Amino acid sequence: MSDQGWLADTRTSYDTVAVSYADQLRDALTRAPYLRGSLAVFADLIHTAGGGPVVDVGCGPGHVTAYLHTLGIDAFGIDLSPGMVDVARRDHPGLRFEVGSMTDLRLADTSVAGLLACWSLIHVPDDAVPVALGHFRRALRPGGPLLLGFHVGDGSRLKTQGYGGHPMNVHVHRRQPDQVAAWLRDAGFTVEAQLLIDPDQDVPGALLFARRQP
Repeated sequence: MSDQGWLADTRTSYDTVAVSYADQLRDALTRAPYLRGSLAVFADLIHTAGGGPVVDVGCGPGHVTAYLHTLGIDAFGIDLSPGMVDVARRDHPGLRFEVGSMTDLRLADTSVAGLLACWSLIHVPDDAVPVALGHFRRALRPGGPLLLGFHVGDGSRLKTQGYGGHPMNVHVHRRQPDQVAAWLRDAGFTVEAQLLIDPDQDVPGALLFARRQP
């Protein structure tokens, strides 16, 4: 599928489910202690480095962006779906949210102190992941921390329905942490830590901490 094809399908799908998706995720972090802990570590890395703006790429309804604000982080969100951005602005009116694509990230070079992408790379095809990571590195300050969350596994599946039974048309890609770590190193990052979440579940999750090399 062309870049425009999968991007358009992802955008349309999440526009369709935006309200239902936000309703389902409203208290998601209260049920995710290891993700909350990882976000606290990420926030501490930002504070230790002197602070600065942090971008949540693929922010969805903005719940992670908002949580970072409770930790004293100057975070803002970017999402491919205008519908998701509308919901994020509705639910978190004091915060900044913009429409944008991680494969064409419209951020100035070295303009952010930190960057995270929590389960937003899962719809990006393998051949486009290095493009996204290249934009991540470009936007980050030298030494800036990066946090990635993703589904662990092998292969992809087509998701045709979700979040309240609404129609969707997106591929969900599962990846091994070693593969994602290799992509990060190739893109100019140093991988610092890895956490496997729910390893006994059908679809575990992983969190990788990395840092932009100078």
